[in-house]
Amino acid sequence: MASESSFDIVNKVDRQEVDNAVNQAAKEISQRFDFKNVDAGIKWSGEAIDMQANTEERVSAVLDVFKDKLVKRQISLKGLEADEPKLSGKIYKINATIDAGITQENAKKLSKLIRDEGPKGVKAQIQGEELRVSSKSRDDLQAVQALIKGQDLDFAVQFVNYR
Repeated sequence: MASESSFDIVNKVDRQEVDNAVNQAAKEISQRFDFKNVDAGIKWSGEAIDMQANTEERVSAVLDVFKDKLVKRQISLKGLEADEPKLSGKIYKINATIDAGITQENAKKLSKLIRDEGPKGVKAQIQGEELRVSSKSRDDLQAVQALIKGQDLDFAVQFVNYR
């Protein structure tokens, strides 16, 4: 009798890579000519990332530099939640967070997608902030991975624990 194979669908972000992206963005902002004398900066503030500059356009440019650094480090921008620029005194600020984990709502959407469009005999179980997909056939699991990669999801997913 064949044993069950499985994998987990997760949304994990490597905090060290995000930290590197923040540091690279801060270095570029400190060196670029168009950011001189505009009080531009980017830094961690607890779990959030704070960006600031003296005009709305400049703080948006700081966000663009940060996004560019995230993309170069293979971090999906789907998990980046950035506020609109807000005036705080004489400085415009943007507060950004990076989401990790799959919400219950998104896990249910994925589970329904696998049930409706995936191969028969594939089971999906929600386990906290991840989704376990199992089947007797490894080919079916690979078909599920291809199905999910082909979808235009509004959140990032990775496949881990393939056994």
